[in-house]
Amino acid sequence: MAKKKASAARKPKPAKKAAKPAKAKPAKKTAPPKAVKAAKALPLKAAKPLKAVKPAKPVKAEKPAPAPAKVAAVPAPVEVKKKDGKKGTGPKPSAPIPPPSLSAPTRRPDGWVGPLPDKPLPRATKLPSELEALTKREMEQVYTVGARGVFGEGPLKGRLIVYQGFPYLEVIGRDKRELWFLLQGPDQEVLPAYVDHRVSVSGLIKKNHNYGGTVDVRKYSAKKVETDAPAPVVVPEEKLRLFSPGEIETISQPGMSVGQKGYATLRGRLEMSGEEFYLVVTNHGTRQQVAFTIHGKAQKGLKKFVGEIMVATGVIEKATGWGGTISAEVCEPRAPEYPPVSRELIEVTTIEGASSNPKNATVKVNNGLVVRLPEKQGYVWSIEPATAKRLSLREVNLEPQGPVREFFFTPRNPGLLDIDFFLAKTHNPMQVSKQFRLTVDVKPLEVVLP
Repeated sequence: MAKKKASAARKPKPAKKAAKPAKAKPAKKTAPPKAVKAAKALPLKAAKPLKAVKPAKPVKAEKPAPAPAKVAAVPAPVEVKKKDGKKGTGPKPSAPIPPPSLSAPTRRPDGWVGPLPDKPLPRATKLPSELEALTKREMEQVYTVGARGVFGEGPLKGRLIVYQGFPYLEVIGRDKRELWFLLQGPDQEVLPAYVDHRVSVSGLIKKNHNYGGTVDVRKYSAKKVETDAPAPVVVPEEKLRLFSPGEIETISQPGMSVGQKGYATLRGRLEMSGEEFYLVVTNHGTRQQVAFTIHGKAQKGLKKFVGEIMVATGVIEKATGWGGTISAEVCEPRAPEYPPVSRELIEVTTIEGASSNPKNATVKVNNGLVVRLPEKQGYVWSIEPATAKRLSLREVNLEPQGPVREFFFTPRNPGLLDIDFFLAKTHNPMQVSKQFRLTVDVKPLEVVLP
């Protein structure tokens, strides 16, 4: 009995000792020595980066990589975690060549430059077998944006550009929009040397995108685009037009034929502003008057003819709707068409100067009203055309001494009327410097019964 108890006490002891080596043996057999060292140096959570290496197995089927590169990629993040204790920091594992991306180009609003290759930097050594040549209709589809699904042999011409290390042929389509074709084949390494050249290629064209496709190049030729100094552009001399009588009449109207230039003869009243002479051709004294400043040698000796009718011949250029310039070759005085109204047999009421406060005047029907207003250089006094017609504006005279402008009215209808005078630019009546209002009371004639 004592022997049985002793044997029973001894049996569980070897079982405990055998369990310890059973757990340790698979760890020693499966774990490589370098991985065990890295695992001991890190806490339990740090062992996760070893699992990240497992998704790289399907890559081995397409492109085998040497084993040392894998091992070298593992310790790089391990060292960073020891220093910083953060994931994703530090230098990333160096890739041999970055894959192409679409972030760089800005040629199109959607960011598309051309078809991207299937593999990073492939180098094709063989060309596919020849297919049937493309018909004219299929070539039109190749050059049309939006058409795709065209395959066949054919030629293409365009400008060679390089993107992400690949040669692309930039072709101008039928609607003047760009198409990009990736050039493939054994010459893919040589073609980037002809960047910005005019390149003609022939081969297998695959239009698999709305804006381009690929070309397996069988033959190519490149021509450098000449960027020498362009030939001087010969600007044809403008032939000076000779205005017809109808065009002269149109130029004399306000707001018409702006920008016209030609040779003609104008007739108008000569006036003076400072040292410049100008010819008023229509609507004299109103805000719609058209005047042309006289330039050239013919303006000498015109001061003694101020206020008279003149005829000027030369090159006319209408800059605004209210006038322009005339380079006069000849300026000659002419007799007035209508004789001036005699002021000796009528009563004339005279108003002198322009004040900020409105003035009043009383005039009898068919008698005279004279308003004299001082001017300044570059500005002209004028009234509205409707007011001039209502009050029967007869004459507008300029006295160079001063200078002073005189308006002479002979009202024919009785009533109370307001006359607004505007001091505005000579060729821009909308730019007003000063305004003056005159209230006129036109009295009817007194009838004397016998």
